[in-house]
Amino acid sequence: MYRTTEIVNQEEGQPLEDGDMIINVGPQHPATHGVLHLVITLNGETIKKVEPHLGYIHRSIEKMCESLSYRQFIYVTSRMDYLSAHINNHACALCVEKGLEVEIPPRAQVIRVLMDELTRIASHELWWGAMAMDLGAFTPFFYAFRERESINDIMEETCGARLTMNYNVPGGVMHDLHPNFQKRVKDFIQLYKKKIHEYDEMVTGNIIFQNRMKNVGVLSAADAISYGCTGPTARGSGVSCDVRKHFPYEIYNQISFDEVLETQGDSYARYLVRIKEMQQSIRIIEQLIDNIPEGDFLTKTKAVLKLPKGEFYSQVETARGELGVYIVSEGGSTPYRIKFRSPGFSNLSVLDHIARGSKIGDLVAMMGTLDLVIPDIDR
Repeated sequence: MYRTTEIVNQEEGQPLEDGDMIINVGPQHPATHGVLHLVITLNGETIKKVEPHLGYIHRSIEKMCESLSYRQFIYVTSRMDYLSAHINNHACALCVEKGLEVEIPPRAQVIRVLMDELTRIASHELWWGAMAMDLGAFTPFFYAFRERESINDIMEETCGARLTMNYNVPGGVMHDLHPNFQKRVKDFIQLYKKKIHEYDEMVTGNIIFQNRMKNVGVLSAADAISYGCTGPTARGSGVSCDVRKHFPYEIYNQISFDEVLETQGDSYARYLVRIKEMQQSIRIIEQLIDNIPEGDFLTKTKAVLKLPKGEFYSQVETARGELGVYIVSEGGSTPYRIKFRSPGFSNLSVLDHIARGSKIGDLVAMMGTLDLVIPDIDR
């Protein structure tokens, strides 16, 4: 910590003003939810600058993928945004399938969408519990995990894992649904509908919570677009960017659901978007759970997959925003180049912009509504 006019701000080349000080948050700090290091310039309690320092969990995933087959690299992406692991795998499978020009069975498409939406709810549940806990409310964390554990149990029974499912494969899904799947999903829907009012009673409608969130971390629609924000972070500023609506994949163009938009652009708006998105995911699941087509869950493909020479791109809507997968193929059995466009990296870039001029005590609220998963940023 520095408090002197003789210390020079190395990034801007200017001396710190009288009363300025630099503090470090992280990389080992519970509110960063991972190894994120923030170098914050303060004047009193007012934030003048927030500079993220990344790379503490960088594993060179994109380079690793270039040495793996088109079947293997899919599952490395589970270790990026691990709360959207299934959706990450889905994006990779779609890109490979685009290159192979294979047709996915209707049953597999419905199964994938069902798993995507269950994953989205589970991710938002963890976010809601952690968001409230970061602001001082410990009880909601247990309530959130009550519903989230029900989803994890469903995932474990069908996929064999609770967090990194490794269920999507090129051509469909690895194996068929467990016989109990439909019943357990319906039971979860009933549980969720009975308990969702508790979220509003404890947190959403809490006047202390609202005072901590409203008019804090305001992000305009123009700035959200300029910084490349996607997902609930952008939709909280009124930016329509849901990939499921604008670039529908699988059967999303056959399903009725609303893109949740809020126009205030503050932390409370971003909070409301995620709360309402869980309800829309429930709506999607209800439309599909009794209408899962019969038939194959997997299109047969060759044991060794080779994409034709060219460039291929696919995009999906994860719990945090748009994930893009870009593959350059030279015609071999491994990608020549792979690039991931992860939502967390772009969303983090806006933190300095929305934090300047705010109080240091509001920083945790702003970070919480960006819903950062650090491995998705570092890769």
